[in-house]
Parts: sequence; C-alpha cells; structure tokens
Amino acid sequence: MIEMRGICKDYQMGDNVVRALDHIDFAVADREFVSIIGPSGSGKSTLMNIIGCLDLADEGAYLLDGQEITEYTENELAAIRNRKIGFIFQQFNLLPRMTAQENVELPLIYTGMRAGKRHRISEEVLERVGLADRMDHRPTELSGGQQQRVAIARALVTRPSLLLADEPTGNLDSKTGQEILQILRELHRAGNTIVLITHDTAVAGQTPRHIRLHDGRVVHDAQGEEAM
Repeated sequence: MIEMRGICKDYQMGDNVVRALDHIDFAVADREFVSIIGPSGSGKSTLMNIIGCLDLADEGAYLLDGQEITEYTENELAAIRNRKIGFIFQQFNLLPRMTAQENVELPLIYTGMRAGKRHRISEEVLERVGLADRMDHRPTELSGGQQQRVAIARALVTRPSLLLADEPTGNLDSKTGQEILQILRELHRAGNTIVLITHDTAVAGQTPRHIRLHDGRVVHDAQGEEAM
C-alpha cells in the first residue's frame, strides 16, 4: 500500500537548511499494523504528513497503492485524504459545539452524502467503538478516552483503507491508552492498515512491526519478536 523510495525533506531555519528526512526507504503492505517510533526531532511528524498527503517530499518517490503521489492534482489529493486515509490525532481535534455523532458525520458531509445515510453510518461506527450511549454528548461531556473514541469513529466513517494514528495515547492515562490500543488492534484484525506514530517504546512494542527513526533516517525496521 505504501512505498517510500529515497524520501528527503528539508526545512529552512533562518540561514540554515535542516534535513528532516534523509533518504527514507520502507514499504507497508496492505493490512499491516506498523508503528513509527523516534524521539522528538527524529522526523516522525514530517513523515506522517507525507504519508497522509498533507505535504510533499523534496526528493524521492512516495507511491500510495502503486501510484506516485506527485501524479495527483490538489483536488485528487484532497479526495484521497478524505476517503482513503483516516486521521487520528493526539489532540482529538473535535469541534466543541457539535455532538459526538455530528463530529463523526463531518467527513461524510464533505462527500455530499444524504443526511439519513450519514446518521446510519455514524451510529454504526460509534457503536463499534463502544459509544452507542454517548452519541448526543458534546466533547466537554466526555472523558479523554471517550473523545479519542469519537476521533477514531470519525476516522473510520469513510471506510478508509489506511489509518494514520499520531500519538493516539499521548494525552491519556495508561489504562485508557491500553483501551485505545485494543481498539486499534481490533481494527487491524478486521482488515485495516494502520500506521501509528509514537515516541513511546511501550506503545510501539505492542505492534507487530516497528520502524525506528533517528535524525531523519530509518535505523531499525523489525517484525515479530525482534520488534519487541
């Protein structure tokens, strides 16, 4: 599904050029569950933005489902972000005046889907993450873990083939964080491809494969017992 070939990304910092990603090479197969781990400044966020089609590399090639990203127009990239990729963020990014169900329905509104169908699908995904009894609650009426469940439901509502989770347990206590990881494992078993960005080795150790970044380079890529 994802193929990175020699990906480089530079940023101008005053008079200096900082290389955030330095010839990144790796691939993620359909239905894999992979964590990308590294300390602050290792290039994780930059890499996530490129995987999520939020930014483009300066050098190298990124193929998503076999097609080079630079071949898409801006409108096509926007459609990919809305339909093919589900984003889960550390800060939840929920709209405070909307209910859980209304937040989940937002991506479907952008597709032009009729209200009745939106309501049905949003109810289904909220039930899937265990929030059938919280659909009419606003974010301030929900715990941190419940808000993250709403964010996961919103990411799932367009039935994306790829889920990108950026520090999804970063703002949660350890017990709630484990509950969120369990949901991600269940989604993986159901057939979703998941790329999880984290700085936490304990979180990364719970995925079947992890890719470690340091100074913008892949320094370790392992699966199974070696990944642990």
